[in-house]
Amino acid sequence: MLVSAGLYIKSGSREGETLASPARIRSTIATIASAPEDLRELRAFYKALGDVTRLRIVRRLAQSPATVTDLVELVDLSQPLVSWHLRALRAAGLIETRRVGREVICSLRHDVFERYARRQDELLAPASGGAAS
Repeated sequence: MLVSAGLYIKSGSREGETLASPARIRSTIATIASAPEDLRELRAFYKALGDVTRLRIVRRLAQSPATVTDLVELVDLSQPLVSWHLRALRAAGLIETRRVGREVICSLRHDVFERYARRQDELLAPASGGAAS
């Protein structure tokens, strides 16, 4: 019997027992195992961009800075929900915010996209040279 990270695995089963599926076991092990820091950083970048609402916000900010009010109107969501998305983008380093009076103005950090594109090439591009496939 193995009880670890919420999994219950036992050889053989009795009626009414629930065993963890192989997929659940693999998922749990993958979550427990720590990824290398460089890949974790890249994952955070793509996770921030992995939501359509955040992509719409990024696309708008690529044109020019915008207030939170502008972004609320753009995505047609509540202000707290837009702020939640902005926090995710800010945590990933994709946007900067500054307060002007009562307004919060958001700006896209274009340099971050270039930096992650280079980093992705370094980490994920096939090694150059050697035999062709």
